[in-house]
Amino acid sequence: MLSLLFKFGKKQSKQTLEEEVLAVQAGNIQLRNEIIDKYRPFIAKSVSSVCKRYINESDDEFSIGLIAFNEAIDKYSTDKGSSLISFADLIIKRRVIDFIRKESKHNTVSLSNYSNNEEENVPNQIEATLSIEDYTKQLEQAQRKEEILYYQTVLAQFDLTISDLIECSPKHADARENCIKIAEILVNNKELKVHLFQKKMLPIKHLERLVKVSRKTIERNRKYIIAIAIILSGDYLYLNEYLKGAVNSEKRDCVRSSS
Repeated sequence: MLSLLFKFGKKQSKQTLEEEVLAVQAGNIQLRNEIIDKYRPFIAKSVSSVCKRYINESDDEFSIGLIAFNEAIDKYSTDKGSSLISFADLIIKRRVIDFIRKESKHNTVSLSNYSNNEEENVPNQIEATLSIEDYTKQLEQAQRKEEILYYQTVLAQFDLTISDLIECSPKHADARENCIKIAEILVNNKELKVHLFQKKMLPIKHLERLVKVSRKTIERNRKYIIAIAIILSGDYLYLNEYLKGAVNSEKRDCVRSSS
């Protein structure tokens, strides 16, 4: 009797949003539609924060946000180290900013073709070009800001902050390059990558077998390696670009110093 009571009285645990998304990726179309419909207010809020105005579902920007949210569902994976909401927020804002940038360029071209008088049109074209360049820079700054905010939310899951990274960053170029190589080996190994993002811990014992540096070196640079691995694993346009630029710059400096 008691066993029956416990059996029928036990509540089934509710699936998390991330678990539902994995089910959608496995082919549950109905659940996809339910999630998108449920999170329409969230999509509108994300879009509005970029546009700096209230967004209706009839607006083009909302449609872009809707498509971006659906894209986030398709691209989400547990090894991204963040919730679907944080990831979707980044993708939505990125796509809306891209849309605004394209639209603003189109409007500038239309404005420059408006006047039939070419001489009068020249100042208008210059002014329009300057304004669109300034606006584009503002949009890029907004994208960088959103990307860094998203990165901070992922770092927080590993009990890390931007300040931690500044403090623990290796001082020598060759040490930083070694850490980046270790992070690359980590993210290219599926088993180690899953371990990192599920347990929120660096698999030092396993890494030690794959790299040419000592365990002590890996432990000393643990935070920095994790931070780089997060960037290499995620959708970080600007941070990845910055990382590549920094590595190439250090390589050039090493070549110059040795020549």
